Amino acid sequence: MRIPDKDISPFTDFGFKKLFGSEPNKDLLIDFLNELLRNEVVL
Repeated sequence: MRIPDKDISPFTDFGFKKLFGSEPNKDLLIDFLNELLRNEVVL
């Protein structure tokens, strides 16, 4: 029995880990964090 495809919300703990927590998505996580922190770092 196959579970139907569903959208996963990245705003939940499970969704965030599923989306960003796997090795194939490592570059996606790095890009996300770089964009998130781009304007936050003051030198």
